[in-house]
This record gives sequence, structure tokens and C-alpha cells, in this order.
Amino acid sequence: MSKTLKDCRALDAQDPLRALRHQFSLPEGVIYLDGNSLGALPKTTAARVAEAVTHEWGQGLIRSWNSAGWFDMPQRLGNKIAQLIGAAPGEVVATDSTSINLYKVLSAALHMAAEDAPTRKVLISERSNFPTDLYIAEGLCRQRGLRLVLVEPEDLADALTADVAVLMLTHVNYRTGAMHNMKSVTAAAHNAGILTVWDLAHSAGAVPVDLNGARADFSVGCGYKYLNGGPGAPAFVWVNPKHADRFWQPLSGWWGHAVPFEFTPDYRPAPGITRYLCGTQPILSMVALECGLDTVLAAQPMGGTAALRRKSLALTDLFIELVETHCSGHGLGLATPRDHAQRGSQVCLTRQTGAYAIVQALIARGVIGDFRSGDSSTFRQAQDGPCSGKTGMPDILRFGFTPLYIGFEDIWNAVEHLKQVLETAEWKKPEFNQKNAVT
Repeated sequence: MSKTLKDCRALDAQDPLRALRHQFSLPEGVIYLDGNSLGALPKTTAARVAEAVTHEWGQGLIRSWNSAGWFDMPQRLGNKIAQLIGAAPGEVVATDSTSINLYKVLSAALHMAAEDAPTRKVLISERSNFPTDLYIAEGLCRQRGLRLVLVEPEDLADALTADVAVLMLTHVNYRTGAMHNMKSVTAAAHNAGILTVWDLAHSAGAVPVDLNGARADFSVGCGYKYLNGGPGAPAFVWVNPKHADRFWQPLSGWWGHAVPFEFTPDYRPAPGITRYLCGTQPILSMVALECGLDTVLAAQPMGGTAALRRKSLALTDLFIELVETHCSGHGLGLATPRDHAQRGSQVCLTRQTGAYAIVQALIARGVIGDFRSGDSSTFRQAQDGPCSGKTGMPDILRFGFTPLYIGFEDIWNAVEHLKQVLETAEWKKPEFNQKNAVT
């Protein structure tokens, strides 16, 4: 029997993480199910950034590089991120964007592969990987005379052949929420002599990650999704310590120099992960990112990422259950795996027509998710059951569940709004069918 509103309120009352919601400034009347695209604003951020502007910059001026600890922020924030991704202190830096960091580590991985196994000329990735990852990979393959091969997830094991140099994957698929088993995939790649590059943009802060336990080679991730660092927040980069000193990453800027303030004309890379820095850091953005990281680390006394994961699965289970019982007969499918081991912290519904307009109608009601256009790989990942997809290439209604600030009553109310939008055909109104630049 489907859960009731009373059941959902009881779950909220028993939730050991419920107090973490008070860390965030959430608009009244809004159910925010898009934290997988942009995290909510921590209450501490505005004042902390203002302090950095008015006091550290305004009064401290250039002295704040030393007195306010600006200079070592990439490492300090990196050590906080390390606690969330199974890395050790000194193995992660917060810096640049995900795309730039991917260019660095993918270049390093391909350089290493060329030295160790020059006959390997193929880079493998998933066809439905996030486009920026594929664009960066395509550009590097063009530069190096390599071949980029895109496969469906079910064909991945067979694609790990003797001509493959690097496997590049996103841990949790941005479009469907499907999650790879990092440890087993990495082991399979290594058994075939292939290096691995993992994108944690939809994982860090949402699902448990253990880079060292999985023996991964390289990883990058995003600061503005589940880490709540703000729009365009700095990203992060991790390199397995056994690889860190092997290669000059291609963006050999002065912050990656062994002693930047010696100002020598020749480049001498810093040891370890610090060489993966490039230029001067965006300090105000780093300040905001640190506030976001602290909201996630606040869960540590309550069980940390394991506790966040338990709540995330309970929230996504409830959403799927309620959609299937309350919204049946309206053409919705499910692209997200039901299996907990294969699911990230989002649920993606499919629909042949009207998906964009339905999302817009929900946003007008204060239920904020987002839309992603469909493709053939989306249909191939659709699940069986009352929410199964139909033939063709359905579009995606995407909903992210950040356990720091989403509750069970939120889920009930969100599905009730979805039911009303579908039953009344509210989504057919002209204003909901005008495409915005950002979907």
C-alpha cells in the first residue's frame, strides 16, 4: 500500500538528518528538486563572502594572501572534499572548472598510456556521458591522433580491448541517474591494461565514493551541485599518488610551480597534486565553496555520507512509489534504475511528449526540477514495471534529491503537484511551451 501524507510526516519526524535543512536559505513555498544541477544557498555564504570582500580584500588588501589564508585555499578545500570521495589529505585540490580539470587529467592519462603502451590508440566512454566530457575527449583525440569510441553501458565490458588506452566515465549518469560500480569497473579496466578517469560531478556529496579503495587513476568533480558551492563554483581534481609526479599537466601555470614566488623563467612542477593547479585562484568563489562543503561535512557526526545515502535512497524510493501509484496512465516512464546499487541521488522520468512543458508547469507551482532531451540510450536504460518507457526516444523530467534539505513531505507534495499538472493538462498552456535558453 502506498505511503500517505501522514506516513511522510512521520518519516520526517524520525529523520536524524532533519536539522541539516536549517543550514540553507530556501524560498518559502518552493520544493527544490534541482540540487543535482545547482545546490541551494547555505545561510552562512552571504555573510562569509561579504566578510571576504569588505574585510579581507577591503582592509587586508594583498596581505590577505598570507594573513587570511588565501594562498593555501585549494589544498585546504581539497582536504575537505577528500573526506567525501575516499581520498587522503594532500591528494585533492579545489581549482578551475570540471572541464579544465578533465583536460588536465585526461591529458596526463593519455600521455602515460602513450609512454607505457604506445600501440593503444583508443579512448572509451559512455555514449550518454555528459557532453563536456565528450567534447574535451574529442578535442584531445584529434590533437593526438587517437580515436574516441562511445559505447552503451551494457557493452562496456566487451569494449575493454587491447587497443584501449583510457576509460573515461561519469560515476553517476547525469541524464538517467544510473551509477557504475567504480571498484569493479576500475578493476576490469586495469586487468585489461587500461587507465581510468572518473567524473564525480553527480556523486560527490550525494553518494559514497572511495577513490583509493577502488584504486582509480584520475578523478574530477564539480563544486556547485551537491557540494552547494554556488553557480560556477570551483571544481576539484584528484590523482592517484602513484601517478601524481609522472607528468607535467598541460596547463603548467605559475600556481602549479614548485615555488611560484621565485618567479623563475623555467617551469618546475610542484610535487604531487599541487602541480594540477594552474593560475591565480578565484578567492571569492573559493570562500563560497568552503561554506557549501561545510554543509555536507556537518553530516559527519550523524553518519556522514553513509547516512546521506540511506536518506537519499529512501527519498528516491518514495518518489518512484508515489509517481507510480498517483500518476499512472499519463505516459510516464522511468529511466533511473530501481536497484539501489545502480542508482544515484536523482530520479528521471520519461515521456514521449510534453516533458519540457510539464517541468515548466511544475516550476510555476514551486516544484523545481529540470528537463533533458531524450536519446536512444535513455530508452535502453528504461526499467520494467508500471513506470516503464514506451518505444522511441523519450525526453527526461529530472529530479534531484539532496538529503541535506529535502524531506519526505516534500516528496509527497511534489508528486501531488505533478498529478494535478497531468490530470488537468495544465502543462498544455502556451506559457509552459516556450523554450528557455537554460532547461
